[in-house]
Amino acid sequence: MFIPLLLLAALPGDLTPQFNQIVREVHGNVGMSAVLVHTGETIEFHGDRDFPMQSVYKFPIGMAVLNDVDQGKLTLDQTVNVAKSDLVPAGLHSPIRDQRPQGADVTLRELLRFAVSESDGTASDVLLRLAGGPEAVTAYVRGLGVDSVTIATSEAEMARDSRAQYRNKATPNGMTQLLRAFQNGRGLSPASRILLMELMTKTDTGPKRLKGLLPPGTVVAHKTGTSDTVKGVTAATNDVGLIKLPNGEMLAVAVFVSDAKAEEAVRERGIASATRFVWDWFTAKR
Repeated sequence: MFIPLLLLAALPGDLTPQFNQIVREVHGNVGMSAVLVHTGETIEFHGDRDFPMQSVYKFPIGMAVLNDVDQGKLTLDQTVNVAKSDLVPAGLHSPIRDQRPQGADVTLRELLRFAVSESDGTASDVLLRLAGGPEAVTAYVRGLGVDSVTIATSEAEMARDSRAQYRNKATPNGMTQLLRAFQNGRGLSPASRILLMELMTKTDTGPKRLKGLLPPGTVVAHKTGTSDTVKGVTAATNDVGLIKLPNGEMLAVAVFVSDAKAEEAVRERGIASATRFVWDWFTAKR
């Protein structure tokens, strides 16, 4: 059952105005969805609006690639040639490009680590190609019953045209639906799910976003997404993931901030504040 956040006026202390303050502070668009995985109980704020994913889309790409591993089309230990022509342009984050500017042979397992844990644009584009391209990854997501997460372009394409990033889009509700399917073991073997969960838990980007205001030691498996800032406007500052509550239950959370004029610290604080809001709400109910 979806519970619109703006109707939750009965919360202790009425925290709804506090959430609306986040919107005012970032000077942009904010969408949030939080779902208790085992029941489907949901809190949302603009949960059905489209937002550009940026590197958040490496999560569904990783799922699609691992599904191909499960189907025997790919293997984790196979060597993949990353040619010099595959390297994303300067300005995009790519440890592979920085470490191996002439290209390299990399195992599929390492490509997944680079793409998910380190948000490497080169690794993501190579994985996207191996998975059959944007249409194939979107079809995989649709096969899981998720209709509002769309993969349409590559990192290289987004670098060439900033407008392209708006085609890689998701609603907060769609993303938590995908996270919930992932946590419940749909679309992947147990081994593939465990591997992707480990890679997301080891993600070192965005420590001040979903994780920023949670109690120390909270387990968070997440994927961030961030665009460039152009003329004072940042198209995407995002974080999505699975958070373990104190009682062991899992909470799927997606927070998207788009077309924002606030500086990065304010945008990240907004994501952290929204996440703490839903953490407190679901923890208090248990």
